[in-house]
Amino acid sequence: MQPLISIGMPVFNCEKTLESSVQSILNQTYTNWELFLIDDGSKDKTLDIAKSFQDQRIKVVSDGTNQQLPSRLNQAIDISNGKYFARMDGDDISYPERFQRQIEYLENHPEIDLLGGATMIFNDDGQALGISYRQKSHTEICARPWSNFGLAHPTWIGKKTWFSQHQYRTDAIRMEDYDLLLRTYQYSNFASLPDILIGYRVASLSLNKIINARYNLGLTLGKKAIADKDWSFAYGTLMQVAKTLIEAFAITTKLDLKILRHRAGDSIEATELAQWQEIWHQCHRKDPLL
Repeated sequence: MQPLISIGMPVFNCEKTLESSVQSILNQTYTNWELFLIDDGSKDKTLDIAKSFQDQRIKVVSDGTNQQLPSRLNQAIDISNGKYFARMDGDDISYPERFQRQIEYLENHPEIDLLGGATMIFNDDGQALGISYRQKSHTEICARPWSNFGLAHPTWIGKKTWFSQHQYRTDAIRMEDYDLLLRTYQYSNFASLPDILIGYRVASLSLNKIINARYNLGLTLGKKAIADKDWSFAYGTLMQVAKTLIEAFAITTKLDLKILRHRAGDSIEATELAQWQEIWHQCHRKDPLL
């Protein structure tokens, strides 16, 4: 049967988290999918773990090279067979009804190009920190394009034709998602479900990664300000500089945990916490479906 959803999961040195991430896909209530595990030259046991899954819907791709996430995402788009293309990272956890809810919405709203959902932010121990990205409409998502888009990358699913037409820019390292939205939001149609669809892992902040991401993002915003003669994007560039200084201070003074909690967004209700704990448990036990 032709899969309706193709899931792209580029992975790099994810030996500690990959099994639970893939298990969350195997636990989906919606079953007509294919999953591409694309190894980006991992140096640990990631590739061995990827090859260990005994499910014909899971396809492992490896060429031994490191090409970075944007290139691997484009590769996944090119080889996918589904009507829809979905994102997933090798250290996150999808809620069991994620694809069921997203497919139902997309099939009933053919005008939508790209759909996301809310995220449960958690740390390496599975501790829930907060909830982010509850925006619903395109207008809400794109209200401040010079600052951020309220559409969490790991929750994305959209028309494969849209992804094929608007592929990731390969030099947009660590800001490939923002760059894609920035290039397309004015003539695309985005939406986001209020439901929590994915557990999004946050670890300690890396200053090198932050500087790289903020530099590329600031440069992109500056170019857009000049091209569009819209100086709000120049303000966005200055914001990136300010955020870099704040995060650098937090890391050097060991305050990065507070920064992570601040990023987590909304507080968690008791029912949401209980649901997350059950999902975490199901993805980490040896017999998750029993």
